[in-house]
Amino acid sequence: QVQLVESGGGLVQAGDALRLSCAASGGTFSRYVLAWFRQGPGKEREFVAAISWRGLRTYYSDAIQGRFTISRDNAKNTVYLQMNDLKPEDTADYYCAVRDRNTIVPQNLDPSAFDYWGQGTQVTVSS
Repeated sequence: QVQLVESGGGLVQAGDALRLSCAASGGTFSRYVLAWFRQGPGKEREFVAAISWRGLRTYYSDAIQGRFTISRDNAKNTVYLQMNDLKPEDTADYYCAVRDRNTIVPQNLDPSAFDYWGQGTQVTVSS
């Protein structure tokens, strides 16, 4: 069983930056594909970013490409999401997710491809 705890959310102004963290316990963190998703008010959960188990490959949604960076520290069992130049449309609950069924980054980066989830951290961006 894997437990995930996100932190780092908050209320910021447009153009500001935040760094989200997600600490994992249980399982073999260094073998996991990790991802961040978000869910805005009245919206479905959507993919934001993913990172391969070695950290050599990263994947981003078009909406945040060039502004957000996903990274991982396997020694600390933690995945990060650096968010720069935040926009009001980035307002959402952000969730980290673990894929532990294998080390393959799926072609379909949707929630069903991931096995464990954190409780979420809220990010609010004011204009």
